[in-house]
Amino acid sequence: MSTAIKVENLSKAYQLGTIGTGTLSRDLERWIAKVRGKEDPFLTIGEANDRSVKGSSDVVLSLNNISFDIQQGDAVGIIGRNGAGKSTLLKLLSRVTSPTSGSIKVKGRIASLLEVGTGFHPELTGRENIFLNGAILGMRKKEIARKFDQIVDFAGVERYIDTPVKRYSSGMYVRLAFAVAAHLESEILIVDEVLAVGDAEFQKKCIGKMSDVSKGEGRTVLFVSHNMGSIKALCSNVVILQNGSLNFQGDIDTGIQKYVSINAKSPSSIYQYSSLDSNKSFFTYLKVIDSDRKQRSEFRFDEEILLECKFSVLKEHLNAKVSIQVIDKSERIVFTSEVGVSDYTNKENFKPNLDFIINIPSHLLVPNVYRIKFTLHIPNVEYLDLLQDVLEFTVVETGTDFHIYGNTDYGCVFVNCEWNLISTN
Repeated sequence: MSTAIKVENLSKAYQLGTIGTGTLSRDLERWIAKVRGKEDPFLTIGEANDRSVKGSSDVVLSLNNISFDIQQGDAVGIIGRNGAGKSTLLKLLSRVTSPTSGSIKVKGRIASLLEVGTGFHPELTGRENIFLNGAILGMRKKEIARKFDQIVDFAGVERYIDTPVKRYSSGMYVRLAFAVAAHLESEILIVDEVLAVGDAEFQKKCIGKMSDVSKGEGRTVLFVSHNMGSIKALCSNVVILQNGSLNFQGDIDTGIQKYVSINAKSPSSIYQYSSLDSNKSFFTYLKVIDSDRKQRSEFRFDEEILLECKFSVLKEHLNAKVSIQVIDKSERIVFTSEVGVSDYTNKENFKPNLDFIINIPSHLLVPNVYRIKFTLHIPNVEYLDLLQDVLEFTVVETGTDFHIYGNTDYGCVFVNCEWNLISTN
């Protein structure tokens, strides 16, 4: 199997603020270096693109000296957090922009879909834009005409094909743009996460088409997505970018495990509080952990989630309850769990400090971002301690059927109900 894409020591630097160096002499020095074919002397001071840290340099390395190979016919997922350099890499591969240093060797023609409606003219009709966009992607007029009906049928916009695309919704835009790119007889198909604009049915259709392109036609597919289910459904290998650097390249399962664990620790997955006030009941320590008792903020759908909860209680508050409420990003209370303090300590054998591990089962919380509300209270009488936004965790999609629904709201929890077949006809 031959190499379709070879990336060697690739870097891309961007100047923050003004484009010039600040002085005429330095601008001249930069120009002389460029004329002589040498590296820009003022780009070597660039910092990694870590958006969470305030940098001192005015040059940021969106990509920092990355190297990898992609074999012909591979379907490769490009994954990483926002700002990791994924879109920059695709733009370099698609020759939208040029690298600061390093090289890219590509074998074959590239069709890329980086943004919704790239290459579309709003005043032209869908029919005219198919021919225009196809020409931009390198298709000949006869080739476009031969595949025109297939493109229109795949996009599902036959009724509006002679309507100016300025009247199309963003979903119709992406349908038509993807249909053109997917039907181009190119050796390499590059798709950024524009499919999120489409509905669930179309996303499933696109994943199927890209799978056919890769496995059936032996073409190379590069796919950027934050949806690990879509990545797993299509790709056999992944490239993980982190702060502009290559973190991992390899098989899909190992890659997803690594992606979930990147930056798993976060300030919002632990809470500590110490008080000198001995006349109150309060939470002292809260933490989100995994089954190995390690602090985590991201979990797979098939992993159990554990909460460590420590609190101090006064003897006069033995009738108190301690409860948790798990709340999703839509501010919906998913569930509540509660226990009584008196079930674990009493006046005769009083223990003021209690330490709990609360187990949230796997396959329960659907992919979403969750906050936990901790309450120490005497029901209908008094709140002893109330913590609303101190802990947060995320359940990520890593290959269940949820990925086919995109951003559809499929409820708060996934329940394995018992289904008993009564009869069939």
